[in-house]
Amino acid sequence: MRERFDVIIVGLGPVGAVLAGLLGQAGLTVLAMERSHEVYPLPRAAHFDHEIMRVFQRLGIASEALAHSRPAGAYEFRNAGGELLMSARRGGEHGISGWAQSYMFNQPGIERALRARLAAMPRITVRLGLAFQSLEQHGDHVVVMAKDDGGAIERFEARYLVGCDGAWSPVREALNIGLEDYRFDEPWLVVDTIPRSSANLPVVNLQICDPARPTTCVLMGPGRHRWEFMLLPDESADAVLAPGFVEALLAGWDVDVEVERKAVYRFHGLIAERWRDGRALIAGDAAHQMPPFAGQGMCSGIRDAANLAWKLEAVLCHGADAAMLDTYQAERDRSVRDYIELAIGMGRVVCTLDPTVAAQRDAEMMARRDTDASLPAVGGPGRDGALFAPGDAAAGSIFPQFVAADGARFDDALDARAWLIDGVGGVSSGDLRRIAIDDPVLAPFRDDLAAWLAGMDGQAVLVRPDRYIFGIGAAADLHACWRAAAGTAAVGTAGQGAVG
Repeated sequence: MRERFDVIIVGLGPVGAVLAGLLGQAGLTVLAMERSHEVYPLPRAAHFDHEIMRVFQRLGIASEALAHSRPAGAYEFRNAGGELLMSARRGGEHGISGWAQSYMFNQPGIERALRARLAAMPRITVRLGLAFQSLEQHGDHVVVMAKDDGGAIERFEARYLVGCDGAWSPVREALNIGLEDYRFDEPWLVVDTIPRSSANLPVVNLQICDPARPTTCVLMGPGRHRWEFMLLPDESADAVLAPGFVEALLAGWDVDVEVERKAVYRFHGLIAERWRDGRALIAGDAAHQMPPFAGQGMCSGIRDAANLAWKLEAVLCHGADAAMLDTYQAERDRSVRDYIELAIGMGRVVCTLDPTVAAQRDAEMMARRDTDASLPAVGGPGRDGALFAPGDAAAGSIFPQFVAADGARFDDALDARAWLIDGVGGVSSGDLRRIAIDDPVLAPFRDDLAAWLAGMDGQAVLVRPDRYIFGIGAAADLHACWRAAAGTAAVGTAGQGAVG
């Protein structure tokens, strides 16, 4: 027996689960395989932003995500004496995506919500305890061999394979894809705790730029707090994990907490040289890894999934040429590089161990402190080789999600297709919804939408399924440009189902 799917996903962490969910919503048949039987029970990632909450909204798990999250608040850099060096505001107010700018969260809770969502999708097959072994590419499909818990080898076929299988990705290794190294490599001790009392717990996220011991302290999801301590040059992983070491470090904070987990991680910057090899692709940590200082590791992986999902749908359901998949790395690589470089820059500020250099750094940061309102705006998609209207200054920026007075959100009023919104509407197709501003479904958002379009000096806007702006201008021109760029047929076809 053999099984054929539209897409096989290796790895069911947040990135693989989001990709599976988006593909399942598009009607594609998906096999998601994961070697572990349970969600990893302890937190790893700590932060996600408004774009990611918008993706959770699209998947129908926003309320569950909120239950395991809290708005991030400020991210303060302070020196050894406690003086403020910089404050990156991450307020709880609605951002452009219609949610708070940033959240601190508990990863296992959101992963379980994602898996529950997948379980409710009939075209998604989840196989736990199944480990990827090898792949073999053919003209119209890829063959995947996997081993179950009992050692039996199973064979699967799919039109595409995506490795979302982590930093040590077996899929990436099977494809012989190398990694570009940013030459930043710092070991840190990560300590997750459950507070028994709120006394003396910081109420903002802190980066303590102390040359004696650079330290991070962040709120995490509800009921949890994390500390990260940089290892000093003469310290080993075994030494800092020994009984009593963590307790001594936490004693300086005068807090009453239960240590849930302690582990040593190496913070580094790596990016895959290729993200696609024929019918096989990689995403998330398999494609890139970054230090945590900007809080964009998991976010970047979920953006990969959102970018790749609609392009796979376009190829598999709407007749787009497979060359569209080359725009995936073209767009995402630049964004990821921005975040890696930002995180490394922040890390180099934080990881200074020379007291003289640290004092000079403190003086320079305090001198410009009052002009630093937030982290620099980075992370937008690349434009070279990308799928946007050429020469459009707005293309590649996020389309706002308007929120009505009653809390209704714009995305929920429409659907998962691309949108072409203008004054008159038109005939929709499998991959594109044409809608007029005065359509009743947009009534709760009409004033905000019209004001936004007027401010952009545009007659119409075409929004991609990942909610980036394709272009702004005349509707007929945008429609023609979309058809030429996306290469999709005017009428979509159904995805191919699994066969036994």
